[in-house]
Amino acid sequence: MSSSVFTGGQTYLNYIQGEWAASVTGETVPSLNPAQRTEVVGYVQASSAEDLNRAVAAAKAAQKGWRKLSGAARGDYLYRVANALERRLDEVAETMTREMGKTLPEAKGETARGIAILRYYAGEGMRRVGDVIPSTDAEALMFTTRTPLGVVGVISPWNFPVAIPIWKMAPALIYGNAVVLKPAQETAVTAAKIIECFAEAGLPAGVLNLVTGSGSVIGQGLAEHPDVNGITFTGSNAVGKRVGQAALARGAKYQLEMGGKNPILVAADADLDLAVDATISGGIRSTGQKCTATSRVIIERAVYDVFKQKLLAKLQSLKVGHGLEAGTWLGPCANASQLETVLSYIQKGKDEGAELLFGGGRPEDPSLAEGFYVQPTVFDKVTPDMAIAREEIFGPVLALIAVDSMEQGIELANDSDFGLSASIFTQSIGNILSFIQDMDAGLVRINSETAGVELQAPFGGMKQSSSHSREQGQAAIEFFTSIKTVFVKA
Repeated sequence: MSSSVFTGGQTYLNYIQGEWAASVTGETVPSLNPAQRTEVVGYVQASSAEDLNRAVAAAKAAQKGWRKLSGAARGDYLYRVANALERRLDEVAETMTREMGKTLPEAKGETARGIAILRYYAGEGMRRVGDVIPSTDAEALMFTTRTPLGVVGVISPWNFPVAIPIWKMAPALIYGNAVVLKPAQETAVTAAKIIECFAEAGLPAGVLNLVTGSGSVIGQGLAEHPDVNGITFTGSNAVGKRVGQAALARGAKYQLEMGGKNPILVAADADLDLAVDATISGGIRSTGQKCTATSRVIIERAVYDVFKQKLLAKLQSLKVGHGLEAGTWLGPCANASQLETVLSYIQKGKDEGAELLFGGGRPEDPSLAEGFYVQPTVFDKVTPDMAIAREEIFGPVLALIAVDSMEQGIELANDSDFGLSASIFTQSIGNILSFIQDMDAGLVRINSETAGVELQAPFGGMKQSSSHSREQGQAAIEFFTSIKTVFVKA
């Protein structure tokens, strides 16, 4: 699409070899505000394979010098990036809200988290990277160290356009890799502002590169590129599997974080008010556009009706609107395609016989007609075989399911192709221990919502949710480096 279709909005360039450059295609695409689809947030490059090749070559050349710096020296750069981002927090958060749709308080919180991640990994530059191992030879020294992969391709999604790219780029950089970032087109303006902070910090030219463009050209191109040594991806299962297969075919290391169908279990002894708040926050906040969002609500039959009434009463107070407006609780879907997906699943729920209790369509407020808005939606009488109980919707849709016991609830919660996040609300130590032991999910939370991950803790899923590696915390070193065993003979 040519930029001439729309008017207004700054043009953002690729960042390659330490310079801002237009794509060789000469083409741009508009990034639109999902709350007001006629507003252009900015224009971004529709890049080609030639642009990608330039970026990868720059990264490959720069990585040789970058890896020779001490961890402390690389950490100093990340500290400077964090400071630059902190100075621009309001600007970046507002851009995120305009470009992706989440509310401004959420956007500010995410940007603050990005700052904290940068500082955390800056500190990782001073941590140990190996162990001394006793040798059977008394005159020898044996130890392990770690070596960077080389060039890492980062493919990030639109739902967390600051936190996810940073929690991939920061560890990749601190452990001595060079990076090529391919952000989602929907949030490429936000990505450009993040890269501006890295540029301001003075990273050596080529260590970090930004190339915007379609997933089929730039994303798949990264996965297939012979000089990209590792790929870290967050996004849909379908795309993630293509990325993983391409990387595997040429022997590159890959890391995939994909979908979820996350359950929250509510026991008969639960604090129901707390459970309702967590269900709404986990499932509806950010318009349900989180891989850890609550989707299935599995409730013990003894408290099912009371929980349902409390849930519906609470939903009445939520304000749907523009994320920059004070008091807005729920913004729009990020794009037209996602809105259509959510509406199609709502229709599937009706067609399969679930009872629509709340929402189920576009808001009636005419002032919201130009945005990709959808009402918070709740279905009752959901059976485990329904599409809304099995497939990831990525929208503010809750499926209520009654069970006779928590044992049955855990069994039902595990009846899924996914295994990312799960939570339980109960006061019973027995329920808690059973849930921790038996729940097939990479993240289990007790008396807390399914969404929410602390940056210093490993994050990743089981089954179809992940390639079984872990992101964040000290676990990140396992993906972004390889172990080297050293034997020194006296």
